[in-house]
Amino acid sequence: MSETHVTVLGNVVTEVSYGETASGVPMANFRLGCTERRYDQERACWVDGETQWLRVTAWRALAVNLIGSLAKGDPVVVTGRLRVREWTEEGVKRSRAEISARSVGHDLTRGTSAFRWATGVRGQPPESVAAAGAGAAGEPVPGWIVNALESRRVSAVAATPGRPASPPDRTAVTEHQERVSEGERGGEGEMVQS
Repeated sequence: MSETHVTVLGNVVTEVSYGETASGVPMANFRLGCTERRYDQERACWVDGETQWLRVTAWRALAVNLIGSLAKGDPVVVTGRLRVREWTEEGVKRSRAEISARSVGHDLTRGTSAFRWATGVRGQPPESVAAAGAGAAGEPVPGWIVNALESRRVSAVAATPGRPASPPDRTAVTEHQERVSEGERGGEGEMVQS
Protein backbone atom coordinates (compact mmCIF):
# COMPACT_ATOMS: atom_id res chain seq x y z
CA MET A 1 0.00 0.00 0.00
CA SER A 2 1.40 3.41 -0.93
CA GLU A 3 1.51 6.33 1.47
CA THR A 4 -0.30 9.62 0.91
CA HIS A 5 1.92 12.69 1.20
CA VAL A 6 0.28 16.10 1.50
CA THR A 7 1.13 19.77 1.84
CA VAL A 8 -1.40 21.72 3.89
CA LEU A 9 -1.76 25.44 4.67
CA GLY A 10 -3.53 26.42 7.87
CA ASN A 11 -3.30 27.97 11.32
CA VAL A 12 -1.94 26.48 14.53
CA VAL A 13 -5.04 26.30 16.79
CA THR A 14 -3.48 24.82 19.96
CA GLU A 15 -0.20 25.33 21.76
CA VAL A 16 2.52 22.89 20.69
CA SER A 17 2.52 19.91 23.05
CA TYR A 18 5.90 18.29 23.76
CA GLY A 19 6.77 14.88 25.18
CA GLU A 20 9.16 11.99 24.77
CA THR A 21 8.66 8.32 24.03
CA ALA A 22 9.61 5.74 26.64
CA SER A 23 12.93 5.38 24.79
CA GLY A 24 13.60 9.16 24.93
CA VAL A 25 12.62 10.20 21.39
CA PRO A 26 11.33 13.82 21.23
CA MET A 27 7.78 14.19 19.95
CA ALA A 28 5.58 17.26 19.51
CA ASN A 29 2.09 17.77 18.21
CA PHE A 30 -0.47 20.49 17.61
CA ARG A 31 -3.86 20.91 16.02
CA LEU A 32 -4.10 22.59 12.64
CA GLY A 33 -7.18 24.33 11.25
CA CYS A 34 -7.42 24.60 7.45
CA THR A 35 -10.21 26.76 6.04
CA GLU A 36 -10.94 26.77 2.33
CA ARG A 37 -11.14 30.23 0.70
CA ARG A 38 -13.08 30.56 -2.53
CA TYR A 39 -14.37 33.35 -4.68
CA ASP A 40 -18.17 33.71 -4.67
CA GLN A 41 -19.10 35.15 -8.08
CA GLU A 42 -22.67 35.97 -7.04
CA ARG A 43 -21.52 38.17 -4.17
CA ALA A 44 -18.28 39.21 -5.91
CA CYS A 45 -16.13 38.52 -2.84
CA TRP A 46 -13.98 35.87 -1.17
CA VAL A 47 -15.75 33.63 1.37
CA ASP A 48 -14.67 31.00 3.86
CA GLY A 49 -15.58 27.41 3.14
CA GLU A 50 -15.53 24.40 5.43
CA THR A 51 -12.78 24.09 8.06
CA GLN A 52 -10.78 20.84 8.25
CA TRP A 53 -9.14 19.94 11.56
CA LEU A 54 -5.91 17.92 11.51
CA ARG A 55 -3.52 16.73 14.18
CA VAL A 56 0.14 17.30 13.25
CA THR A 57 2.81 15.13 14.87
CA ALA A 58 6.55 15.73 14.57
CA TRP A 59 9.49 13.60 15.73
CA ARG A 60 13.13 14.14 16.75
CA ALA A 61 14.78 17.44 15.68
CA LEU A 62 11.61 18.76 14.04
CA ALA A 63 9.71 18.21 17.30
CA VAL A 64 12.37 20.08 19.29
CA ASN A 65 12.45 22.96 16.79
CA LEU A 66 8.65 23.36 16.85
CA ILE A 67 8.66 24.28 20.54
CA GLY A 68 10.77 27.41 19.98
CA SER A 69 9.24 28.31 16.63
CA LEU A 70 5.43 28.01 16.67
CA ALA A 71 2.72 29.67 18.73
CA LYS A 72 -1.04 29.40 18.71
CA GLY A 73 -2.46 31.34 15.76
CA ASP A 74 0.63 31.14 13.53
CA PRO A 75 -0.07 30.52 9.82
CA VAL A 76 1.94 27.48 8.71
CA VAL A 77 2.71 25.17 5.80
CA VAL A 78 2.94 21.48 6.79
CA THR A 79 4.25 18.67 4.58
CA GLY A 80 4.07 15.05 5.61
CA ARG A 81 2.32 11.69 5.51
CA LEU A 82 -1.48 11.74 5.86
CA ARG A 83 -3.20 9.05 7.90
CA VAL A 84 -6.73 8.55 9.16
CA ARG A 85 -6.83 6.98 12.63
CA GLU A 86 -9.94 5.03 13.56
CA TRP A 87 -11.00 3.75 16.98
CA THR A 88 -14.11 2.83 18.94
CA GLU A 89 -15.01 4.78 22.07
CA GLU A 90 -18.02 3.73 24.16
CA GLY A 91 -19.42 1.82 21.22
CA VAL A 92 -19.10 4.77 18.84
CA LYS A 93 -16.71 4.54 15.90
CA ARG A 94 -14.50 7.63 15.69
CA SER A 95 -11.80 8.84 13.31
CA ARG A 96 -9.23 11.62 13.08
CA ALA A 97 -7.01 12.83 10.25
CA GLU A 98 -3.33 13.16 11.19
CA ILE A 99 -0.19 14.32 9.45
CA SER A 100 3.15 12.83 10.44
CA ALA A 101 5.14 15.96 9.61
CA ARG A 102 8.27 15.89 7.52
CA SER A 103 8.57 19.67 7.35
CA VAL A 104 6.80 22.63 9.00
CA GLY A 105 7.30 26.32 8.28
CA HIS A 106 5.60 29.68 8.58
CA ASP A 107 3.35 30.70 5.69
CA LEU A 108 5.26 33.72 4.38
CA THR A 109 2.36 34.88 2.20
CA ARG A 110 0.84 36.17 5.45
CA GLY A 111 3.86 37.56 7.29
CA THR A 112 7.61 37.44 7.81
CA SER A 113 9.84 35.11 9.78
CA ALA A 114 13.50 35.07 10.85
CA PHE A 115 15.33 31.77 10.33
CA ARG A 116 18.11 30.50 12.64
CA TRP A 117 20.13 27.32 12.09
CA ALA A 118 19.93 24.69 14.80
CA THR A 119 23.33 23.33 15.86
CA GLY A 120 24.31 20.06 14.21
CA VAL A 121 22.07 20.45 11.20
CA ARG A 122 24.69 21.72 8.77
CA GLY A 123 28.43 22.33 8.95
CA GLN A 124 28.75 21.00 12.51
CA PRO A 125 31.38 18.29 13.19
CA PRO A 126 29.90 15.10 14.77
CA GLU A 127 32.07 15.27 17.91
CA SER A 128 30.88 18.77 18.84
CA VAL A 129 27.26 17.69 18.35
CA ALA A 130 27.73 14.82 20.77
CA ALA A 131 29.37 17.10 23.33
CA ALA A 132 26.59 19.72 23.04
CA GLY A 133 23.85 17.20 23.79
CA ALA A 134 25.60 15.30 26.56
CA GLY A 135 24.24 17.44 29.41
CA ALA A 136 20.57 16.92 28.54
CA ALA A 137 20.75 13.13 28.22
CA GLY A 138 19.70 12.48 31.84
CA GLU A 139 16.68 14.86 31.80
CA PRO A 140 13.27 13.52 30.83
CA VAL A 141 12.54 16.92 29.22
CA PRO A 142 15.34 19.41 28.51
CA GLY A 143 15.24 22.45 30.79
CA TRP A 144 14.99 24.97 27.98
CA ILE A 145 11.74 23.35 26.82
CA VAL A 146 10.29 23.60 30.33
CA ASN A 147 11.36 27.28 30.42
CA ALA A 148 9.80 27.98 27.00
CA LEU A 149 6.49 26.42 28.02
CA GLU A 150 6.49 28.31 31.33
CA SER A 151 7.20 31.57 29.48
CA ARG A 152 4.16 30.95 27.27
CA ARG A 153 1.96 30.22 30.30
CA VAL A 154 3.10 33.41 32.05
CA SER A 155 2.49 35.46 28.88
CA ALA A 156 -1.03 34.05 28.55
CA VAL A 157 -1.87 34.83 32.20
CA ALA A 158 -0.42 38.35 31.99
CA ALA A 159 -2.39 39.25 28.86
CA THR A 160 -5.14 41.80 29.29
CA PRO A 161 -8.64 40.38 28.64
CA GLY A 162 -9.63 40.98 25.03
CA ARG A 163 -6.02 41.35 23.88
CA PRO A 164 -3.81 38.50 22.64
CA ALA A 165 -1.00 37.23 24.86
CA SER A 166 2.44 38.60 24.13
CA PRO A 167 4.69 36.16 22.27
CA PRO A 168 7.20 34.13 24.30
CA ASP A 169 10.84 35.16 24.53
CA ARG A 170 12.06 33.22 21.49
CA THR A 171 15.67 34.42 21.88
CA ALA A 172 16.12 32.51 25.14
CA VAL A 173 14.56 29.39 23.68
CA THR A 174 16.74 29.51 20.58
CA GLU A 175 20.00 29.74 22.55
CA HIS A 176 19.19 26.47 24.31
CA GLN A 177 17.64 24.94 21.22
CA GLU A 178 20.88 25.32 19.30
CA ARG A 179 22.47 22.79 21.66
CA VAL A 180 19.96 20.05 20.84
CA SER A 181 20.57 17.98 17.74
CA GLU A 182 18.83 15.26 15.82
CA GLY A 183 21.73 12.87 16.39
CA GLU A 184 21.07 12.57 20.15
CA ARG A 185 17.97 10.39 19.99
CA GLY A 186 16.66 7.15 18.45
CA GLY A 187 13.39 5.86 16.87
CA GLU A 188 9.66 6.56 17.12
CA GLY A 189 7.27 5.15 19.73
CA GLU A 190 4.52 6.17 22.14
CA MET A 191 4.75 9.61 23.74
CA VAL A 192 5.36 10.02 27.46
CA GLN A 193 3.71 13.31 28.43
CA SER A 194 5.81 15.56 30.61
